Amino acid sequence: MSAVKSVPPNQTVAKKSWGEAAKAYLDRRAIIMLFLGFVAGIPILLIFSSLSLWLREAGIDRSVVTMFSWAALGYSFKFIWAPLVDAVPLPILTKLLGRRRSWILVAQLLIILAICLMASVNPVDESSLVWMAVGAVLLGFSSATQDIVIDAYRIELAPPSLQSVLSAMYTAGYRLGMIVAGAGALYLADYFGSTEALYSYEAWRNTYWIMAGVMGIGVVTTLLIHEPVSEQVRVPRQTSDYTRLVLVFALSVIGFVMVFANVGAILPDTESALWGFLIEMVHLALSLTTALVIGYALVKVGVVKEEVARATWIEPIADFFRRYGKKALLLLALIGLYRISDIVAGVISNVFYLDMGFTKTDIANAVKLVGVVMVIAGGFLGGLMAQKLRMMQAMMVGAILACVTNLLFVLLTYHQGSLPVMYMAVIFDNLAAGLASAVFIAFLSALTSIRFTAVQYAIFSSLMTLLPKVLGGYSGTIVDNMGYPFFFIFTFAIGIPILVLIYLVDKHIVIGDNDDIYGDNDGNDDGGNDVTNKLAKANPNLTDTKEPPRASE
Repeated sequence: MSAVKSVPPNQTVAKKSWGEAAKAYLDRRAIIMLFLGFVAGIPILLIFSSLSLWLREAGIDRSVVTMFSWAALGYSFKFIWAPLVDAVPLPILTKLLGRRRSWILVAQLLIILAICLMASVNPVDESSLVWMAVGAVLLGFSSATQDIVIDAYRIELAPPSLQSVLSAMYTAGYRLGMIVAGAGALYLADYFGSTEALYSYEAWRNTYWIMAGVMGIGVVTTLLIHEPVSEQVRVPRQTSDYTRLVLVFALSVIGFVMVFANVGAILPDTESALWGFLIEMVHLALSLTTALVIGYALVKVGVVKEEVARATWIEPIADFFRRYGKKALLLLALIGLYRISDIVAGVISNVFYLDMGFTKTDIANAVKLVGVVMVIAGGFLGGLMAQKLRMMQAMMVGAILACVTNLLFVLLTYHQGSLPVMYMAVIFDNLAAGLASAVFIAFLSALTSIRFTAVQYAIFSSLMTLLPKVLGGYSGTIVDNMGYPFFFIFTFAIGIPILVLIYLVDKHIVIGDNDDIYGDNDGNDDGGNDVTNKLAKANPNLTDTKEPPRASE
């Protein structure tokens, strides 16, 4: 039995003319997604590359700098609270703004608070680094929450025939936001007078204050846009059910934090990056297990109704395993490992460029401008490839390019300070990353059920980054012990087993036809939900593809 059913003839979506396709980008809903994409792209680089440069200029060790990437683990665990965000209304705000807009607004206000908290800390004083970490973790959590809600908002904002347009505009906005938070932050820090030779806390503080102000664009957008008309069937719940769900989640998180904080103190220290990684995996596993046991026990003693907890957290996962059976484990392994090569290498990339003798302006021009353009170009190329090749063939090409291009950075270590070599490495690496990302998101889209689109895609995207980000936290330690050439050869090598996983998935699981993945032939995909015929595939009971009348139009 095929893992993805084919689309009956009466569910085939008519192709648009080029004129109609172009005109769709002027739809007000597409413009909304451009602005929401922009503010969604701001926070991530304020945790990763821009923060890394700030800490490095302040004299913080590389091993500590790269560990701050763990603050973004909220993106990898967002599937845990995604069902809560989807189900729980916010007091007062939900009545005033609606379910989606209220959550987006709260997430944006928390993002602004987190950025301001980080701006208030001078990392030169190592005793204050804990507050920088608190701000970074809050930023990761609130940004991941914003992503969850924007993804759900996009799905409910327009019918399937317009989803590819919304995702394309969201992608464009997201990349613009990354340019502002990446290249823009570096330009501002330079303008305000901070360099590696002469560090200025005030320069970075002012830069982060400006980034917090830029997030105000998102707040204004959220207040001006309309609440989408949701077609999702919701089971009526009492207020006490929502309160109890949040209580169980909060107590489980407290258990996770307590175990993570205390067990870490008794685990052995090691100079070995490999053993350190394995010990940290045990550390994380013990903390997660504790949280799961606490949650399970609270459900069993009746803190929350078992059927409510099952519908919220278990049913989306059970649906995936019902559709794929034992082969679901193979798919989950591929999802969790496919991006490991380029994500691990990317954690330390800006520190690497600094160590190779490049200035912040050099990095901003090459990585944050040219690099982003090449990622977008790679995304379009990946979209074309996904149409011309079978899905798993395109996945194979993306995986090969993603790991092979890391070897270009080995070449750069032998040509330190060479801008031509740097640009060559950046161009090909980002082109490969964009291509691999595009085909991978198409792959995730084909796996997602229409019944649980937001929650299942949150699970997939969380799993996609979990292991790479944990391993990436040790990239500085690996470099300190083994050097940059070994590190980039290592990132190449860990990408090779992925090719075996792709071969096994291709051999044993039917994912779907390429013509159905990119229904609008535009090759743009960022949220895993911007495809047309795939939506019909995920729900074989769908009987009509006509756009229903929507109160918001």
